Amino acid sequence: MHAIASFAGHRHTDSTLQYIHLSDRDLADKLARGMEHIHAWRIQMLTSSDSASAEVSR
Repeated sequence: MHAIASFAGHRHTDSTLQYIHLSDRDLADKLARGMEHIHAWRIQMLTSSDSASAEVSR
């Protein structure tokens, strides 16, 4: 339980328990959506950082 909570980014296992009742497919879908969100955020941060760096170097 603690490993799952840690992987999910939960500080407390109580948060993880809210999702335990979900099926494997539901959990996989939630994880995939979360990972897509994180990936999109990282791309945005990287590209905005690169754009800002390019502006500074001009």
